[in-house]
Amino acid sequence: MIKTMYQHAKKHPGLIPQFFFVFLGISGASVYLLRLARGPHVSWDSRNNPEPWNKLGPTYQYKLVAVTTDYKRLKKEGPDF
Repeated sequence: MIKTMYQHAKKHPGLIPQFFFVFLGISGASVYLLRLARGPHVSWDSRNNPEPWNKLGPTYQYKLVAVTTDYKRLKKEGPDF
């Protein structure tokens, strides 16, 4: 594959920046995914730590999502047929 890219780059020198930025993007995405996989609350050992949330203390701040709906703004419950 690298040999093919080299041959294309020799024929069309304008492709060199494109190859560089594609490689840079793939490298950056790979590093980012590896960084996510090694986070502080990620355990690859499921035998010794099957429920990692049990080790969190009472002062740990959980990330919660609150979805609210204002029912007063709804005009009707269903469509009229």
